[in-house]
Amino acid sequence: MTREKGRAPLAAPPSASERPSANALDEALDGPAPKTSNAKEDRHFVSALARGLEVLSAFRDSSNVLGNQEIAEHCGLPKSTVSRLTYTLTKLGYLDIQPDTGRYRLGMAAVALGASALSKFDVRRIAHPYMQELAEFSGASISLGVRDRLNIVYIDNARGNSPFTLNVDTGWRVPIATTSIGRAYLATCAPAERNFLLDSLREQDPAAWPVTRDSIEAAIAQYRELGCCCSFREWHPEVNAIGIAFRRGADQPPMALNCGGPAYSLTEEFLLEEVRPKLQDIVRRLEKDLAPLGV
Repeated sequence: MTREKGRAPLAAPPSASERPSANALDEALDGPAPKTSNAKEDRHFVSALARGLEVLSAFRDSSNVLGNQEIAEHCGLPKSTVSRLTYTLTKLGYLDIQPDTGRYRLGMAAVALGASALSKFDVRRIAHPYMQELAEFSGASISLGVRDRLNIVYIDNARGNSPFTLNVDTGWRVPIATTSIGRAYLATCAPAERNFLLDSLREQDPAAWPVTRDSIEAAIAQYRELGCCCSFREWHPEVNAIGIAFRRGADQPPMALNCGGPAYSLTEEFLLEEVRPKLQDIVRRLEKDLAPLGV
């Protein structure tokens, strides 16, 4: 991750050994997480399509330009399979190939698809003025995020006037289990979705699962008590943040907002006493503004 001039640096998130000891999740998590379904046993599941989408997903967390070998390692697929998939995706315009290197980048078809999806989020247009107002008050970064698998991806950001703010932007991805915005999502999503996500987190890293469970248990209790989830030098030793989730419609999954910045300038007391009420007010205003739109 690059460091911009005047912005706070980001280091690696804390390791599992640096986190608190584990306890089992109680009934707050609506019982034990069910096992995920096996896609191979689902006759409606199109494996070839899934593999193609996995190839495209490789460009989310990695370099903008990837070769077949790197994509194969990311997806856990044979290189020969990846070669056929990238060829097809190139023909359809979802990937572009660099003739001199044989490496790929996202093509205009993928870019247009993403832009079209974002344009449907009226919530961005409505939320941004509120976010910018809070960003200027707090001197911090305010982000709006949605879930993508086990991450929260930012679909909008607002920054304050402080010369030291987090280097985040639209498209930035953070883990759902260890960030304030991700935990706020987990605390407010439907029980079935939460259980599925907990099961997926367990399968992703069985060794870290006990401490992950413990941190999520604490976050859900915290959300019930404070109306937000906090991450004070926890996900990142130089960052403090709080997050709140909301729904843009009764049948829609949650979205979430957070306020974060360098811990030395964004204190726990300021976030909880000054920022939290304003962030909660933004959520109330958004839910009121979005209700008539049904988005």
